[in-house]
Amino acid sequence: MTTKKTLQNRLNTFKKQVTIYPVSCERLANGRSDYEWLEAVLAGGAKIVQLRDKESDDRRLYSKAVIFREKTSRAGCLLIINNRLDIALAVDADGVHLGNSDLPAAEARRLAPDIIIGVSANTEAQAASAASRGASYFNIGPIYPTKTKEGLTDFLGLAAIARFSARSELPFTVMGGIKFRHIEQLTGLGVRRIAVVTAISQAPDIAAETKKWYEKIHESC
Repeated sequence: MTTKKTLQNRLNTFKKQVTIYPVSCERLANGRSDYEWLEAVLAGGAKIVQLRDKESDDRRLYSKAVIFREKTSRAGCLLIINNRLDIALAVDADGVHLGNSDLPAAEARRLAPDIIIGVSANTEAQAASAASRGASYFNIGPIYPTKTKEGLTDFLGLAAIARFSARSELPFTVMGGIKFRHIEQLTGLGVRRIAVVTAISQAPDIAAETKKWYEKIHESC
């Protein structure tokens, strides 16, 4: 019999992780599929992963999420689904991450009381309101210039971390153009969970790169 996971169970696991938080993006993975990417980041020790797929139709995304859920569950890894609350609920993912043009977090919380809800915070006001909107954590970003989202011209910089995190007691992640050389700067500012797309997905050996980041974050905290 499977024990139902509550929000508190999931959030306790999320909060204790000092870790790399790989986010998938198949088009940036140098020809490797999301399935290959997942196997590699799990082999590298990732404890939180996010399935981000804006190209697949609903059926393909659902099928992919089912496999992600099976493999992350076996590895003891949290699974967050980008944008799609329906898919997250359908596969019993641990959470959903919502951008500022996605379903409002308050509505997501009403529909899904037992999952982690992450929200993007591009302004201090968004960080300050995250908890009241039902979020479990917020992401500060983009910190540095990034190729993950086309058309972005504004980047927050390191100074935003202290400003944004001071506005909320929720745990937070950081994202956007982060490279391995930035880890000590970030952990020195209180960062404990670093979300990464390109630096992991474009590495020649994704498993080895994930392991390197995971160990460096722990060493630096």
